[in-house]
Amino acid sequence: MGFWSNLFGGTKKETKTYHNRLSWVGWDMHNHLLPGIDDGSPNVEESMILIQGLKDLGIHSCVSTPHVMAGVHNNTPQTIKEAHGKLSNAIQSANVDFKIHFSAEYMIDDQIDQWVQSNNLCLINDKYMLIEMSYLSESKSLFTIIKAIQDLGYQPILAHPERYNYYHNNFKIFEDIKNAGCMLQLNLLSISKYYGENVKTAALTLIRAGMYDFVGTDMHHRKHLDALKAVVSKYDTKELLKDNPIKNAKLFEAKSEKRTA
Repeated sequence: MGFWSNLFGGTKKETKTYHNRLSWVGWDMHNHLLPGIDDGSPNVEESMILIQGLKDLGIHSCVSTPHVMAGVHNNTPQTIKEAHGKLSNAIQSANVDFKIHFSAEYMIDDQIDQWVQSNNLCLINDKYMLIEMSYLSESKSLFTIIKAIQDLGYQPILAHPERYNYYHNNFKIFEDIKNAGCMLQLNLLSISKYYGENVKTAALTLIRAGMYDFVGTDMHHRKHLDALKAVVSKYDTKELLKDNPIKNAKLFEAKSEKRTA
């Protein structure tokens, strides 16, 4: 009980080192490290700083997932591939031991139907499609999109479900999403109060229910990196998530790695 009471109470003063504390994760499958194409890293130099931060935490492989959001971040497979190429070249030139693949985080908006119907998608390992909703209002087409993705033979993953405030008083919706065949991905910062007390409570409730399939940093900038270091110094995330079927480390086990830096 001490472990859980500490998480909910947030009173623990001890600070432990963050070095290699996320080595158990394997692949960070949700972040915004690709330079200059969304609200994440603005340039290659900043991306390299964030990559070093991930390495310090024990993560040496990632899938970067820039936003695809109509009218805000109008990314395409081509813009994402170009940004990935720039960053990959920098990693190689600096002789940094870090593997980076690319995918995308698709907003369920007016254009997602077109993306799905075209089947011109940036997937994780040619299999997983990361989707998100607005934080302001529920998407009424969530289950329709989940089915459309599955009909193409792909596996949908809903990013950071704990952050959708309109679901906080309706736990059954998370069960419905899982029963529809959609996987769930936790933002690691959600186990702290970084996004607010209600998000933390929702995250810990989902963790206790064993609902998460993946974890991600969702790192955009150095503030996220610093907060992540503080969180993993304080909490044993591997122990916390031991009853959840976290699949990050096996993300590329089934296929050859096609999008390597």
